[in-house]
Formats: sequence, structure tokens, C-alpha cells
Amino acid sequence: MKKILLYASLGALMLTGCNLNINDDPDYPNNSAVSADLIFPAIENSIAATTGDQMFNYGGFFAQYFEQMPEANQYNSFCEQTLYESSQVLDRCYRTIYAGALEDVKTVLEKTTNPADIFAATVLRAYAFQLMVDNMSDCPYSEALQGNANSSPKWEDGKTVYLGVLGEIDAAEAALTSSSAITVTDPLMSKSLSQWKGFANALRLRMYMRLIDGGIDAATYTEKAKALVQANNFFTGDIKFDVYMDQKGQYNPWYAGKDALGTNNHCAAHPIISYMSSTSDPRIAYGFLKNAAKDVYVGQMPGAKTVMKSWGTNTDWKNKDVSAFDYDLKGNAGHGKPVYFFTQAELQFLIAEVDVRFLNNPSGAKTAYEEAIASDFSARGMAGQETKFLTGAKVNWDGATTSAEQLHLIYMQKWVAFFYMNHMEAWSEIRRTDTPNLSSHTGKEIYENPSVYNAGDLIIPAVNGLESGGLIKRLFYPKVARQLNKNTPAEVPISTPVFWDVK
Repeated sequence: MKKILLYASLGALMLTGCNLNINDDPDYPNNSAVSADLIFPAIENSIAATTGDQMFNYGGFFAQYFEQMPEANQYNSFCEQTLYESSQVLDRCYRTIYAGALEDVKTVLEKTTNPADIFAATVLRAYAFQLMVDNMSDCPYSEALQGNANSSPKWEDGKTVYLGVLGEIDAAEAALTSSSAITVTDPLMSKSLSQWKGFANALRLRMYMRLIDGGIDAATYTEKAKALVQANNFFTGDIKFDVYMDQKGQYNPWYAGKDALGTNNHCAAHPIISYMSSTSDPRIAYGFLKNAAKDVYVGQMPGAKTVMKSWGTNTDWKNKDVSAFDYDLKGNAGHGKPVYFFTQAELQFLIAEVDVRFLNNPSGAKTAYEEAIASDFSARGMAGQETKFLTGAKVNWDGATTSAEQLHLIYMQKWVAFFYMNHMEAWSEIRRTDTPNLSSHTGKEIYENPSVYNAGDLIIPAVNGLESGGLIKRLFYPKVARQLNKNTPAEVPISTPVFWDVK
């Protein structure tokens, strides 16, 4: 209990800096007297506060897990892709990452000479920058965090940032010795250096795959990805920030936001419900409720909330007609749900992909694929139920006889496994792999003739504010950055892919 209260207090302290210029030092009381040991948990908390709240929320809409409840309006702009720079979707995450996580990393690096602590802080720094790049492609990097010495840092392209932080991880790991040991307070991995090394390798693998598919020195990063998988020095279990509980002030950050609003805004989207139904996936009950009208799972067509009443018999389309989101997880598990930085399922799916694409190792890929699904079932408290599920015709590995079929299976099941675990990475992997596929039919066409639809395909929103149609590929630069940093680039349309999304 004392540890949880300490982490929560540090997180609250960190969040007081959210309205600061990202180039100014946060106003920590007696900062010179605060040790690296006490600052380090705030780094982890800052990242959890972004990936586990705002990014989790909009990522869930962009991955077409969520839709807006028919009788609520909080998130119409996400469903209908009517977003603008003035919407400030990324602003709070941007402030929390820079004025919180990255500023705290900088302080820790200034306050310690311990190579293990430096390594762990550097891994978190790389993860934070990865998140910024994957949201908007460019961000302040080499000139960031200099305070008044440089109040308008230059923005650098995502490739530069990715390569820069990967180099930082390599250098920090090379400085470790056989006697290195983590000394800072570490709720994420309990001071396990081997887990930190495994996390670093998984983070490398995630980023290598994006560099490869982005056409950035693909041959070199393919060899690096192969070497990582063959060495198999990864973390065990899940990398999760598990400090929350069923108590006000200690809730999971996304649940806390929902609790503060006091409104049930989220219902299931048609793509995820249709796919999980088609594969008889018991995980459909994890996070989704059957609708009140007919006691069945029903997902709403993306972006169709405001037009559904004009579709055939939907003249009285209400909350009762769709599957609401189960925020509480059949009790109160959602209140204290951890924030996942990297799941074992994601890791094993990446390993399976490398086995198929680069190592010509289908048996290894099958093992990793099945382990990924088993790990996800286990993380949801559903261990054992995957055995029957894996025999299903639409998910059984042996039914996929070509590399293309195997990869599609890996990518689709990864999409499912990210649901209610890590929605930011779900959105990123959809963009990297182009899976699920994008349906060539409109939501109205699919509603009127379900036979034209392939279960799980993404659907272009029925009401779509995107200037060129299609789906969102990035977010606008934060309005706060434009207000405070004269070097913030000109606005880029959100239909423009990030640097690694070149397909």
C-alpha cells in the first residue's frame, strides 16, 4: 500500500507540470534534494498516464474497437474523424511526455552515475520518443529539454529520432558491467536488470520492424531483427505498470477518466465484434457486453451513429441496440487494471512474424503464434480457454499454408490481442501491416447486405471528416507546441502517413 501511495503521489506531483512550457524545468519542490531513486517512478507513471489514458482512448477508436454510444456525444469527433489542430487531441500527452517523462529522465541522468539506472532511464526515454514519432512522425529531439537555453528546439524527422534513441539504448547497454544493478525505485520491473534488457530488446524489435517496412536500411535492420529473435533474450511475462486499485484516486487512468465523466460513452465497433464472433473467440466477453435489446453482441458501424436512423429499420437506434463497453470487467477488475507497455502476446507475434518473413521457420512461427494467444488469454484471466479456440478453422495455424496466409493470421490475432491492452500499439501496427484490411464497401452497404463483408475488415466511417477520405494516419502537431515553439512545422494533414508507414 505504501508503495502504491508513493507512486501515485509522485505521479500527481509530475502532473502539476502539464501546463508548463516543455522546455522549462518542472517546478518540483526542493528539486536539488530529490534523488534519482524518487524521481524514477514518475517517469514510468508519466508514460502510463499517456498510453493508458488519452492514447488508449483515441487508439481504441482508430483501431475500430470502440464506437460512440448512440445516445452520447463525447467522442463523435474520433468516430467521424472530424479532427483539427484546434481539437488538441495530443496536447496533454505531449506535455506529459516532455514536461513529465522526458524531463524526469533528464534529471535522473544528471543525478546518477549508476550504469544500470542510466540504462533503464534510457530505455524509457526511447519508448517515450517512439510514442511521439508514431503519433505525429516528427518531434523535438536533439535540441529538446534545454530550458531557457533553447526555448524553440528544432523538430526532427521520425527516422532521425528512431535511429537516435536506438543508438542511445546501444550505448547505455554497452556501459553495463557484470556487477551492474538497478538501485532506483522501479514499480515497472522491480529492479530486474534482465527484464530491462529483455524490454530493451523487445523495443528494438518493435522499432526495427517499422524501420524495415518503412524502407529504412531494410537489409541491416532485417539482420538485426533476425539476430534478436535467434538470441531470444527477451522479457518474461508482461511489462505492465501495475500500481492501480479499486479506490478513487488510485484507479487505472482510463477508468478514472470515465468515472469522472460519469457517462458510458463507448460501445463496440462492428469490425472487432464481427471478427471475434466469426472465430468463436471467448475473449469477446472481455470488455464487451451483450446488447440489452436482444442479448447478443452487436457492434456499431464506424462513424454511423448520427446516420443509422436513416438506414432501413434503424429508426429508433438506441444504446440498447449495441454492445456497451464493460468498463468494470464483470466486477471491478477494470478499476485497477494495469497499463501495459509491452505484452508477451505482442512480443511473440513479432517473433512469429520474423520467423515467417526472414527466418523461413514456420514451425517456430507456429510455436510463437500459439504462445502469443495463450499469453493473451492468460493476461485476461482466461488461461486454458485458448486450447479449444486454437483448433478453430479460422485461427488454426495449420490451415494457413502460405506465408501470406500465416502473416494475415498473425496480424489479425495481434489486433485482437491488443484490445483492452495497448490501443496505441494496435493503431500503429494496423498502419504498419495494413491489417485488418480496409473494406471496399461502405457501412450502409454492409448493413444492408452483410454477405459483402469480410469479418474483421476495417470500415471507412459513414460520416468522415478526413479531407481525402480513408482512415487517420497521424495526429496534428499539438496546439501548445505551435503556441510556444516558433520552429513547430506547418500543419500536416492527418491523412499523411508517418515516416515508417509507406505502403
